[in-house]
Amino acid sequence: MNRSNRLQERVAEHYADLSIKLRAAADFVLENEMDVAARSLRAISAASGVSPATLSRLARALGFESYEELRELCRDSVGGRTHSFSERAQQLRDGLDADSSVFERQASACISNITNLVDTLDTDRVQNAVNALADAQSVVLFGAFGSTGIVEYMAYLANYFSPTWTLAGRMGASLGTSLASLGPEDVLFVVTKAPYAARAVRAVEAAQEIGAKTIVISDSHACPAIKFATFPFIVPSDSPQFFSSYAATLTLMESMVAMLVAQSGEGTSERIREVERHNQRLGDFWVD
Repeated sequence: MNRSNRLQERVAEHYADLSIKLRAAADFVLENEMDVAARSLRAISAASGVSPATLSRLARALGFESYEELRELCRDSVGGRTHSFSERAQQLRDGLDADSSVFERQASACISNITNLVDTLDTDRVQNAVNALADAQSVVLFGAFGSTGIVEYMAYLANYFSPTWTLAGRMGASLGTSLASLGPEDVLFVVTKAPYAARAVRAVEAAQEIGAKTIVISDSHACPAIKFATFPFIVPSDSPQFFSSYAATLTLMESMVAMLVAQSGEGTSERIREVERHNQRLGDFWVD
């Protein structure tokens, strides 16, 4: 895993079990890694309003032996990504000039998110998640609020090459029905971003209890579904608008679909050809 993502992953793993005070301290550290790397414990305490003792407790709660060990990881993280941060900062500055358009600002944010994803993505985890999808007897997809259409798009792509992927909780279908059919050989794939859908969090928790594998794509270590995920992915979603950007999320999801098809056998290609033959027979696509 890239160094720049190690601390965020560790915070995400423990976040749900932290006290309110320790969560606030963790949020500050993640938002100010460069300061934590460069400044003393006393200076960070003054800047954050968090006592040195609380910062030390945070380090131990995250599995570090001391605050200095946490600080060292921040140094590694900053050292490994300074150049890419500066490039992304320049892209954002170029898009935030007084005469910049909404399109320029949004495009800059999307480019930054995708670049950040490339820099921090745990490629081994992606491959393991893809393997789980390939081996699953069935895959259930779920998204709510802004994530609904994104998950439907993935279901559309998946149905070209597999008959075992289903979309939960849509068009009157019961999410509970989909969960009841899950077993240890299945996968639940959930996309949820702030404000997090309660049904999404509860669905991931229920799937974990059943023994199914779970894939969660979210936007923050604070997402309550992360702790129930077999394969959690925290994807950059920053936007100058009032909504989260899904550009990096789509990049990850489309890549996972491509990886599934690329490592599959001839049967997958034959199914795609068969779907296309039926589409042509039904006259689904416009032909001049």
